[in-house]
Amino acid sequence: MPFSRPLFAGLLPGALLSLVALPAQAGNVDAPTLDPLVVTATLGVKTQGESLSSVTVIDEQTIRRQQPREFKDLLIGQPGIDVTGNGSFGKNTSVFMRGTGSESTVFLIDGVRLRSATAGSPPWQYFPPEMIERVEIVRGPRSTLYGSDAVGGVIQAFTHSPADGRRGWVQAGGGSFNTQAYSAGVSGVEGRTRYSVSASHRDTDGTEILAGEGDKGFRNSSGLVSLAHRFDNGGEVGLVVLRAEGNTEFVGGETDFVVQTVGMRLDTPVSDYWRSRIQFAESADEQDNQQGSSTSRFYTKTRSARWENLILAGPHQLIAGGELLVDQVKSSTAYDESSRTNAAVFAQALLNFEPVDLQFSARADDNQAYGRQETGSVALGVAMDDHHRFRVSYGTSFRAPTFNDLYFPGFGNPDVQPEKGGSLEVGVGGQFTNWFWDAVIYQNDVKNLIAFTNVGGVFAPFNVAEARIRGAELSGGFNWHDWTLRASGAVLDPRDRETDNRIRRRSGKQLRVDLDRQLGQFDLGGSVKAQGYRYDDAANQIRLPGFAIVDLRAGWQLTPQWSTRLTVENALDKNYSTARHFSGRNYINAGRMAMLSVRYDFD
Repeated sequence: MPFSRPLFAGLLPGALLSLVALPAQAGNVDAPTLDPLVVTATLGVKTQGESLSSVTVIDEQTIRRQQPREFKDLLIGQPGIDVTGNGSFGKNTSVFMRGTGSESTVFLIDGVRLRSATAGSPPWQYFPPEMIERVEIVRGPRSTLYGSDAVGGVIQAFTHSPADGRRGWVQAGGGSFNTQAYSAGVSGVEGRTRYSVSASHRDTDGTEILAGEGDKGFRNSSGLVSLAHRFDNGGEVGLVVLRAEGNTEFVGGETDFVVQTVGMRLDTPVSDYWRSRIQFAESADEQDNQQGSSTSRFYTKTRSARWENLILAGPHQLIAGGELLVDQVKSSTAYDESSRTNAAVFAQALLNFEPVDLQFSARADDNQAYGRQETGSVALGVAMDDHHRFRVSYGTSFRAPTFNDLYFPGFGNPDVQPEKGGSLEVGVGGQFTNWFWDAVIYQNDVKNLIAFTNVGGVFAPFNVAEARIRGAELSGGFNWHDWTLRASGAVLDPRDRETDNRIRRRSGKQLRVDLDRQLGQFDLGGSVKAQGYRYDDAANQIRLPGFAIVDLRAGWQLTPQWSTRLTVENALDKNYSTARHFSGRNYINAGRMAMLSVRYDFD
């Protein structure tokens, strides 16, 4: 059975996984799959409709066409996702999924979790989009499968995978703000071993992020190695290493950063109905900050061991396993504690009684710092006919306090307990040959929100607030002849129950439309990304206006090997801001930016 790719999140054989993400050929104009296979929602391979979850898939063709400057550019305007940033080009970025905090979304790279143990949120701004060929966005609580922080949902990026035969590419581009971008890669098969090696570099002078402060540049160099070997019994061993390092400038200083993930897995059949997988992984988030004469260093690592088992019983699946995570901090700031351990066991049943699907899952986490947490979920799906499916689900979740919350000297509060959430979701969708649609409403009640406030004369993190987040999402798309359309919109009302104010920096509306047309050797496309207004303060006194930006793109396949692309981001040169500096000035995002690239594909 041929190996497809190192998908840490799934346990099914490689032949099924190969359907998830087949590499695109040079000049391939096939339309994206309307009901793609996904693995993040259930840990097993299910179609998007069968997963009984709200899922968005960004495939390789879409990424190739859009050539995002930053990873966040793929996420802006996707249903339920709100993105804010302290300017463009590698500046601090927050991703709010369904109104929850940036710390409340789990970010996985080939199944390996990446986050800062001190700050809590993933380093979204440093992750190189050149290294990925597919993204799965699962909205709604997933703590029963992924543990802490999966309150708003899970985003998983899949890196370049080994391909059949031997092929490679070289790409170079340049554009506005003295931006240069280069990437190259090669993949192939030698006997039972598959490999993929790629590298990228991006360098820019950047733009102003605060008026009068000068341009703030960004540099990011990354590399990826993926290896896999299949044995005679159908078992497989794989290794994936991703590293990105560089420098970003901000007002008054700069940061040297390193983001790295290493994952090794062994996937083996125990019997015809039972497959087992063991994964060992390590992720690192390292930052050296220089601000004036002051320097600071924050190095965090998460080491994990995960065991998953998939048992098939006719149309039913049982997934069970355990996980051990160890967080470690090395810093120029002396934390009261520098490590903590989390052990967990979990189980999930996926039951099929046509036309009804049932899903049950449960998990228990035992953390050295804050004790034991139990989560669970249940979902029901009903196929109303050949094209329409109704679903309803309820799940609980929790967000762990960070090292900063618990241990930062003079600030941390060791008595802070995890936030806990309970979310109810109802959805219905239609899947047809050339088009699809999906609609969902939900409510997420979060208790014991961790807030920085003054209690008893002490300013520190406390469990003081509750939130109620209600929302609705509508998405759809079609493939028709040479046209491809994807569109989505969302409205939400994230409220602090104690003050009835909207939660800080959360927008109440998101919209995104991506339209592309193939014209023989040419392709044309554009995207509209919009977000509503938001408040930059908890009192809802400082309002930042909403915005809509337009991106344009065009490509030309000169020969089977040579191609060129032109992208124009923020084509209307919209001036907009999603966050405010503590000085009272708004952070400035880049204006119009054009990039021209040339690519050579070879066998």
